[in-house]
Amino acid sequence: MAARLSSLIEPEPVPRKQGFRRALTWIVWSALLLVLALNLLGGSGRPFSASLTPGTGAAHPQSAMGSSGRHLPRSTPTRLLIPKISVDAPFTTLSIGPEGRLNPPPADDTNLVGWYADGVSPGEAGTAIIAGHVDTTTSAAVFAGLSDLEKGDKFKVKRADGRTASFVVDSLETFEKDDFPDKRVYADTPDAEVRLITCTGDYDHSAKDYTENLVVFAHLL
Repeated sequence: MAARLSSLIEPEPVPRKQGFRRALTWIVWSALLLVLALNLLGGSGRPFSASLTPGTGAAHPQSAMGSSGRHLPRSTPTRLLIPKISVDAPFTTLSIGPEGRLNPPPADDTNLVGWYADGVSPGEAGTAIIAGHVDTTTSAAVFAGLSDLEKGDKFKVKRADGRTASFVVDSLETFEKDDFPDKRVYADTPDAEVRLITCTGDYDHSAKDYTENLVVFAHLL
């Protein structure tokens, strides 16, 4: 699915007498609200089209809203541990490619999760994005059991600074890919939160894509 491009706000008319100042302010805010488009993969060659819209706070630096709760400084995640579903997986960094899509984790490694490295790190104030394959063309993958998580389940992210960030699941929700709620999933938060994302639903062979996304909403303990 093609990446979606949109803007959160429209410019207001600039009175002549305010000219330069208002125009400069608008240019700065427009730059901050540029769109990042995000397509993740659920399996080998199977794009899942969760998209990142402007002003949602998944992009670094963290939100100017500030944090009202516990959070950690920025640090690269190194390992994801979800005991309930036997996940013990290293991280790879994910970046947006030349086509404006998020490059997925390598499909030849079924035990690997990806972190959107230009976004918030797990434990940092804001919304961190972690993606993983549900399967590949040959076998189940790291997030095959993600739908078994429930509210109250805990998982951990080991970090390069030696700290371990512990999270608790708030909810699991499934969204049709054609109606994915970008703002809700990627919305900026004053606290440290994580979204675990993978594919789910039926596999559409004609589109070579799953029909839905599974999103786990969690916050730092």
